[in-house]
Amino acid sequence: MNSYFKITLLLIILSTKTFAQTFEAKIDSLIQTEFNEKNGPGGAFMIAKNGKPIYQKAFGKANLELDVDLRPESVFQIGSMTKQFTAIAIMILQEQGKLNVNEPISKYIIDYPAGEKITIHHLLTHTSGIKDFTKMKTLREIAQKEMTPKMMVDFFKNEPVDFVPGEKFDYNNSGYVVLGYIIELVSGETYEDFIRKHIFEKVGMSQSYYASDRQVISKRAYGYHKKEHGFVNKTVISFSVPFSSGSLMSSLGDMLKWQNALNNHVLLNAENTKKVFSKYKLNSGEEFTYGYGWHIKDLNGTPSREHGGSVFGFKSMGVYIPSEDIYVVGFSNCDCHSPTQITRDIAAMALKKYKK
Repeated sequence: MNSYFKITLLLIILSTKTFAQTFEAKIDSLIQTEFNEKNGPGGAFMIAKNGKPIYQKAFGKANLELDVDLRPESVFQIGSMTKQFTAIAIMILQEQGKLNVNEPISKYIIDYPAGEKITIHHLLTHTSGIKDFTKMKTLREIAQKEMTPKMMVDFFKNEPVDFVPGEKFDYNNSGYVVLGYIIELVSGETYEDFIRKHIFEKVGMSQSYYASDRQVISKRAYGYHKKEHGFVNKTVISFSVPFSSGSLMSSLGDMLKWQNALNNHVLLNAENTKKVFSKYKLNSGEEFTYGYGWHIKDLNGTPSREHGGSVFGFKSMGVYIPSEDIYVVGFSNCDCHSPTQITRDIAAMALKKYKK
């Protein structure tokens, strides 16, 4: 019986190991359908289950000129995934009693046109109707200028609104720039300092930064575009332009720390966390699928929280499945490669494997 038990146990261990290897191989294969240039820029991906990574790999180069490989610890610009941090910063200030999301923005920015009709909630949920500055032709005139938050808000605030606040959902970068400005006005700190002190340092995100091309950043992944003749370095922009709508940098490991901190109420209590991840309704009563800084969706019928990002030279995507505590993140250091669908596909595969 003792020998039989040992053989059975060995077979179980081998079977489990083979299954794990098969799962890993499938993930590798899926990623390499898009990220298949060994000597070009690539991407980094992570799957976490119950707060711990079960898969972390990088493909391609972090720096083409120096022939440096990407690593799972590489630091990427995360584009619009920045909006998660801006939204949580607003909710931290609400929890501190320094603002209320149902207040009009005119309380903080006195001269904002129609500011008495636009609430912080409208900005958080992309239902404000204000003009998205990324769609303005004059953007090229300021793209490389150092802009203060007030200058950014002044750049678009007098543009005609696209619709009445609350009338529809329309993804909007300007709204999140206004939120960053409000964070500065209410807290008395710069956005960069507020995010660093109240989020990065509190969570232990030592590989996360407000983006800079001048600062020496350890393990930085450099960004690229692909042209007909090959890869070129990313277009230079001033990070003060995307500001609180898209100017943060992070790594896979730090994004997992972020997700775990949200789950464990390190930054917000349960009541305010619930508000972040709720769906809301338009003036008509129609529900839409965006909370505060996250798309509230589902993956094959299972509720999920998702958000991607795109900024010159970089793309990002994150999918979290609350019921199974599965978190999948994908980064790319070339805007020629999108991790969006691949990250969702990986999350679907992980969900299939681990669903209770």
